[in-house]
Amino acid sequence: MAAYLFILPAVLLVATFEYAPTLSAFYYSFTEYHLLIPEKWIGFDNYKELYQDSVFWKALRNSLMYFLIIVPLLISLPLLLALLVNLKMRGIYLFRVLYYLPVITSMVAIAIVFKYLYHPVGLINAFLDLFGLKQYELNWLLDSRTALPSVALLEVWKAMGLYMIIYLSALQSLSQELVEAAKIDGAKKLRILWHIYLPHLRPIFAVTLTLASLASIQIFTSVYVMTGGGPQNETLSLPMQIYNEAFIRLNMGYASAMGIVLFALMMVLTMINFKISRGGRGV
Repeated sequence: MAAYLFILPAVLLVATFEYAPTLSAFYYSFTEYHLLIPEKWIGFDNYKELYQDSVFWKALRNSLMYFLIIVPLLISLPLLLALLVNLKMRGIYLFRVLYYLPVITSMVAIAIVFKYLYHPVGLINAFLDLFGLKQYELNWLLDSRTALPSVALLEVWKAMGLYMIIYLSALQSLSQELVEAAKIDGAKKLRILWHIYLPHLRPIFAVTLTLASLASIQIFTSVYVMTGGGPQNETLSLPMQIYNEAFIRLNMGYASAMGIVLFALMMVLTMINFKISRGGRGV
């Protein structure tokens, strides 16, 4: 009994703040519930309404676009950073700290700063003007062509430090004798990277792929602060639309149905990543 008593606080915490809300959302997704009035069982009507809701499909499409932009960048760019900060040189610890700082900085603060950077008279357009690229100056967050990629790049920049640390920990666990033996055999840097570093990092790719996939589907704060989902819902993510339905329109039942769809989408991505990682270990 002693072991069960020790884990009881953690079990109660998870059950109260994870499983109970999830089960409640599943129940409310089959009801008409507007927060201020008792819920009314309506079966699958919320899901039928989702099927005909163009804004929901737009938000779902945008979430998938975030996924397609963010995931490849968060798998590749932090690896390059990790390879750089893994070098043995003076001041390398300072670079590690600088690259990791955005991870522990408030997303709200970062989003406000980037909102000014993306402004038509902000630093990005000033930089383009400095090099004679005035024709490429844009209103980044109000142009439907650039708004979503601009938000996605902010998410990548903020999260890179975390994935860099994950890769760096794996790189530092690699036997240096193996690398030295490859160099003695005449292997060049690219061949060492391809045949030693990347196979060693294969299990880590499974971790970063799963984390990046789930993070890209759950984008909310940056969208809320920078664009509010605009222009014309071009940056609207599925979590942002769930927030609008639940806390702006107080339509909790309909928002719960969207939440279940988001939950199912995340489960599918997790299972796909799990299959990929298992296949990678079997090679």
